Amino acid sequence: MFKGILIDKNEQEYKAILSDLDDSVLADGDTLVNVSYSTLNYKDALAITGKAPVVRNFPLIPGVDLVGVVENCVSGKFNPGDVVLLNGFGVGELYSGGLAQKAMLKSDWLIPLPKTFTPKQAMAIGTAGYTAMLCVLTLEKHGIKPESGEILVTGANGGVGSYAISILSMLGYTVVASTGRVSESAYLEKLGAAEIIDRGQLSEPGRPLAKERWAGVVDSVGSHTLVNACASTQYGGLVAACGLAQGMELPGTVAPFILRGITLTGIDSVMRPLADRVEAWDRLASLLSPDTIDDIAKEISLSQVIDTASDLIAGKIRGRVVVNTQQ
Repeated sequence: MFKGILIDKNEQEYKAILSDLDDSVLADGDTLVNVSYSTLNYKDALAITGKAPVVRNFPLIPGVDLVGVVENCVSGKFNPGDVVLLNGFGVGELYSGGLAQKAMLKSDWLIPLPKTFTPKQAMAIGTAGYTAMLCVLTLEKHGIKPESGEILVTGANGGVGSYAISILSMLGYTVVASTGRVSESAYLEKLGAAEIIDRGQLSEPGRPLAKERWAGVVDSVGSHTLVNACASTQYGGLVAACGLAQGMELPGTVAPFILRGITLTGIDSVMRPLADRVEAWDRLASLLSPDTIDDIAKEISLSQVIDTASDLIAGKIRGRVVVNTQQ
């Protein structure tokens, strides 16, 4: 038996509870991992609260991230005692995931934990930091340099936003942070934001084209915010879209694309090829210091996950939430 969060539903009820579980709830896989740390992402919070149809199979353990120690690997790709890292691949949606003390996974989903990071630090980064790094790599590959102009980061107080600001500022970019919590300006400035704007400037319906400002954008919000970000992106700029906190719809026009030649790129972190994952994590290892990670993350236990999920959906959580699965 082991402890974990279990989501189940029937015709009358959708529920998430902390339970003593057995191996029957684990996914099919070839690698058994003793989970050290997981995280609580926005997607996990949606799954736990039932606010969106994230979970496709029931019963299921949520948690799209995990780091842990290999107990057994039938494929031979890893050895017992190896410390491995997982982000995505449908875990926490289609397959039982990281918010438990054990996980059964496919070895092809796993990468070795970068030696620079402790297990806790890796989960403080998690899918949020990894997604932010994918966005920054995409901006760089598009040819956007620090001297190209300002970079807009929306959803700035969230996990992706926090890491995007930190990474971009370390690389010399001028970052403008858009947030609904302007009261957190000191936190965003400490991460490296040069300017903070209220999300209200972007979250309402706007014009098809606005004054050119951003050389690039990292957007985790979607909906009108994404449309307005596109409308004010410079000629030839790039917008990296990786989230939908405001909504899934895209209520805009083709004007920024055909009149200014901007590029709107979707950043998928779930099914990303392993080579891209390794590149992103290696780059994170070269950039992030323990102090930066500690500023962005806080730790909770498994027993606090369900209440914290509701707070995350309500917009009360800043930065990243690391879950110590052994507490």
